[in-house]
Amino acid sequence: MKKFLFLISFMCIFNSVDAQQFNELINLQRYKIANAALPVPADGEKRVVFIGNSITQGWAGQRPDFFKSNNYIGRGIGGQTSPQLLSRFRQDVIDLQPYAVLINIGTNDIAENTGPYDEAFTLGNIMSMAELAQANGIKVILSSVTPAGGYPWRKEIKDVPAKIMSLNKKIEEYAAKNCFPYIDYFAVMHDKDMALIAEYGSDGVHPVAKGYEVMESLAKKVIDEVLK
Repeated sequence: MKKFLFLISFMCIFNSVDAQQFNELINLQRYKIANAALPVPADGEKRVVFIGNSITQGWAGQRPDFFKSNNYIGRGIGGQTSPQLLSRFRQDVIDLQPYAVLINIGTNDIAENTGPYDEAFTLGNIMSMAELAQANGIKVILSSVTPAGGYPWRKEIKDVPAKIMSLNKKIEEYAAKNCFPYIDYFAVMHDKDMALIAEYGSDGVHPVAKGYEVMESLAKKVIDEVLK
């Protein structure tokens, strides 16, 4: 039933805008110039693309040296959900010819930014991105949704920590089944209430530099193993 309601909602959005406006909802133009400026990877080059929402966008924005020094490419867009990432996965990941992709998405799905939350639908989109990457010879790295006690912009959403933990469990199980590396940010960033540790975030959702430092220590260790 939830899937049906989401489909109806999605169709209503599509029918209410023209094709250009629909593409703008996905924000296909966000990295168009930056993508075009990237050269084809040199022989032996192992670039890594981070794709996600505002948490990924903020990471690349606040910690540019971490990305530049490690040949990481940030492709996060604030507010986005898993179907939006899937829609731009080819141009923002596959076409960049990375050695690996790190996928981090789900919190805005739970916040219902683009429609009613359906865990299976969100997980399916993550699976589809992983399968697309594999089909194009790109190594897949999956990661947990970071902790949040609630969403300042959607205070009516209830049981946020429980929903995040449930989705994370499904992502981790899928990763294990397919031998994908899994980065568990949640395990080291939550407080006793399963919300984001206060000093790691600005609003209970988005990390600050101290939070990103924790994420970097976990991510780089896993990525280095993948790049060997």
